[in-house]
Amino acid sequence: MALHFPLEEYDDRRAQVLEKMDERHLDALLIFAQESMYWLTGYDTFGFAFFQCLIFTRKDEFVLFTRAPDLRQAKHTSLIDDVRVWQERGARNPAGPLRDLLDDLDLLGARIGVEYNTHGLIGSNARVLDEMLRSFARAEDASDLIPPLRAVKSPAEIAIVRQAAAYGDAALEAGIAAIEPGAAEGHILAAMQSAVFEAGGDYPGNPFVIGSGPDALLCRYKSGRRKLEPQDQITMEIAGVAHHYHAALMRTVIVGEPTKRHLELYESARETIAAIEEVLKTGTKFADVFETYARESDSRGLAPHRLNACGYSLGARFAPSWMDWPMFYRDNRAEVVPDMVLFVHIILADSSSETAMTLGRTYLTTDGAPEPLSKLSLDLVTK
Repeated sequence: MALHFPLEEYDDRRAQVLEKMDERHLDALLIFAQESMYWLTGYDTFGFAFFQCLIFTRKDEFVLFTRAPDLRQAKHTSLIDDVRVWQERGARNPAGPLRDLLDDLDLLGARIGVEYNTHGLIGSNARVLDEMLRSFARAEDASDLIPPLRAVKSPAEIAIVRQAAAYGDAALEAGIAAIEPGAAEGHILAAMQSAVFEAGGDYPGNPFVIGSGPDALLCRYKSGRRKLEPQDQITMEIAGVAHHYHAALMRTVIVGEPTKRHLELYESARETIAAIEEVLKTGTKFADVFETYARESDSRGLAPHRLNACGYSLGARFAPSWMDWPMFYRDNRAEVVPDMVLFVHIILADSSSETAMTLGRTYLTTDGAPEPLSKLSLDLVTK
């Protein structure tokens, strides 16, 4: 098995989930989130793009219901011994065979939790699943059972996150070194992604974000490349990734001389990061972190140029996004606790002057001040 943690680690994770299931009087959990499957068992695949379900019972038993290509994948990467394969056949939905499997597991009339809030269960399949469960068991939404457990990292996970942070630093340094007038975005992107792979890292949960000129104001990857001008700006949002655990970084680099507007936005971003570090402590609500970002930006007249969130939790994530629960936004009552891995990003985009400025890094929360996991400076980079 290609497991990345000691067996005792997985034993502890199962015990945590069983405790939560007992609190909710659940007889079984239908797990559809790939992140949950990976965290609980080590099962590593992108087969969640198709219908699959990991059944976890109060008897501490796993049964994976999946397609044939993932039979060996599960056997090789995970603790799962019992793998049942469903066959594609005409217009038949796999929720039907899943019901038969649940019946075989003596779960008729049981109380079953379902992970709905995940990319691993698309809407059409969820509708068929609900219809199937309606006359079979007492089903309830248990999407919020595992994510809070995953959000607090164990010492073994923190060690891997530190590896990811080192990979991210190497990637950002490689990207900055490749930036110069005439440099192609593709060359810069290749340098960063290559640095992660050469260090032993993985693909990220979503593509690296890179954009220059007017595209430096964008927050998403898009197709299309350009070359840097003698006077330019380029934004990069990347992540070091180790065993699917992410440590993200974000920077806007100036080619040539920064404009007055660049310097104004950078000053705000740098001071906002410092203000957030003062509140990013145990007991702080995620909403309070966002309000710090909003207050610092708005006090400088930057309300039209900021976003409505300023970061999120990170962990072992799969496509299509490395963003994890919870996120920094208004009225989010989730609390900061020790051993969370949190990405704080300050994004300011002034469309009227086509000026971008971003600054972001990943922190490990502690009993006191947050620990930046990147060793790189937050100074404005000009090339």
